[in-house]
Amino acid sequence: MNKVVISGSGLYTPPYSVSNDELVNSYNSYVDLFNQQNAADIEAGATVAMAYSSSEFIEKASGIKSRYVMVKEGILDTDIMMPLIADKSSELLSMQAEMGINAAKQALEQANLTAEDIDLVIVACAYTQRAYPAIAIEIQQAMGTKGFAYDMLVACSSATFAIVNAVNAIRGGTANRVLVINPELTSPQINFRDRDSHFIFGDVATAVVVEREELSTSKRAFSVLSMRCLTDYSSNIRSNFGFVNRCDPENATTADKLFHQQGRKVFKELLPMIYQHLDAQFTDEQIKPEEFKRLWLHQANINMNLFVVKKLLGDNVEADKAPIVLDEYANTASAGSVIAFHKFNQDFKTGDLGLLCSFGAGYSIGSIVLEKC
Repeated sequence: MNKVVISGSGLYTPPYSVSNDELVNSYNSYVDLFNQQNAADIEAGATVAMAYSSSEFIEKASGIKSRYVMVKEGILDTDIMMPLIADKSSELLSMQAEMGINAAKQALEQANLTAEDIDLVIVACAYTQRAYPAIAIEIQQAMGTKGFAYDMLVACSSATFAIVNAVNAIRGGTANRVLVINPELTSPQINFRDRDSHFIFGDVATAVVVEREELSTSKRAFSVLSMRCLTDYSSNIRSNFGFVNRCDPENATTADKLFHQQGRKVFKELLPMIYQHLDAQFTDEQIKPEEFKRLWLHQANINMNLFVVKKLLGDNVEADKAPIVLDEYANTASAGSVIAFHKFNQDFKTGDLGLLCSFGAGYSIGSIVLEKC
């Protein structure tokens, strides 16, 4: 069986940032407008008045302080409250392809490779902006990679699941070098008029190169020691947007077509699944949690991450053991754990262990044990 490494990683950060204060000011202005326009119904008890948000509430609930977006125009306008992303002709690169290529070039440079060395491209993310042709095939054509390419969606676990697919392709002999790209364009799916979710997501793109160990010349390579994936159906994190929506015009643009969740249920149900999943993997691999130099965890909510870390490692764990990037980037769906990996692996020495782990809608959990080569 071919031994496999992650030999490079890349990160593309969008050009615009939106602070909590900016979002809150826009949202609270909309709340005033809504409550004024519906004052009579609110007074009669037919409509529930909207409540204000605050930067303090957002940071306490999530740990998020700001987020990056590809297009800022429209988001803070109370008459619009969504990014105004102009449609492109089919001859031009899609926004997700542009994002992904930027991250992919960094990953290739770190791996000492060119696009021609790649024989499989996997684009894995929470949403793709079209069904076909695949964004991955668009990137393949634009970059000049060989072989084949495809898209896959597993919400917030898309990146880790795609790495597992890449490793299995290499071990199975259908590819030698794989680009896994996560162009997370999440801002179009945010309901900026929902107090519980208007602050959660940000845009970003990440990429990793996965290749046969014997082919790698990278000084930043990590050997893949163990992989484990799990899914269990739940509607507690959901987005109903899709091509069938147009067939029901009365409901085509209702709030359920955007991201929505039942946060308390997610916290209660998903967290036990995460640490039970990891406990089983560590037991099978005969690894103790304290052997890990670092945990690169999914970046959805700081309280979830702290809970997982405490469950695995106990109290008084140093912050760099499980670094947080969501304060700057917010929840970037599947890219969060890869951002943490990209930004916090330079101090690893040969033999050091790290855990790349994602979890989220589905429910889904993906965990990969890595060892510095």
